[in-house]
Amino acid sequence: MKFGVIIFPGSNCDHDAYYAVEAVLRQPATFLWHESHDLENCDVIIVPGGFAYGDYLRTGAIAKFSPVMESVARFAAGGGLVLGICNGFQILCEAGLLPGVLMRNVGLKYISKPVQVRVETTDTPFTNACQKGEALTIPIGHMEGNYFCDEPTLAELRREERIVFRYVENPNGSLDDIAGICSPGRNVLGLMPHPERASEALLGSSDGFKVFQSLVGAAVAR
Repeated sequence: MKFGVIIFPGSNCDHDAYYAVEAVLRQPATFLWHESHDLENCDVIIVPGGFAYGDYLRTGAIAKFSPVMESVARFAAGGGLVLGICNGFQILCEAGLLPGVLMRNVGLKYISKPVQVRVETTDTPFTNACQKGEALTIPIGHMEGNYFCDEPTLAELRREERIVFRYVENPNGSLDDIAGICSPGRNVLGLMPHPERASEALLGSSDGFKVFQSLVGAAVAR
């Protein structure tokens, strides 16, 4: 299988995601420039963390207009697997691939530290290698990680079990302790913590590797 990692101007976690796939997961990966419509026949698309151009207006507000995101939207609509990490989660929300918004953290401070997130469902291509209720230690690094949506949307997320990860101890004020959600088709995931930064023991935790491991299992099953 082949992973595509999108590069936006100013992004800084694209190489981390690429390394996690190529060196740790040992799967082929390629970089996808934001101005290209070509997804290069990738099986999984990663919208990585780190800053993207236009974040000074609102995180992801400009990145969502990049040509590559038009292709990502079509890819996702056809059932393609898409993982948005941190800033990537924000971009997916701005682009309408996921509901809700990511706001400034409570306390208005940038937070960078390992946190624990609880796996709420294993019925996704991103968590099938996990155990329900399992707590994973994965780092966060964000200023706008405070997830919010209206009550009907939250009720829908709960009813359809689309809240995939919750914080064990909420670091940013996120509604219902939400750390990650998936699309109705369960093929698009937005995750605020950085699994690529916890992909091998050398980094202090290898818990994030389970997200990538799950993707391989899901893609092979397809």
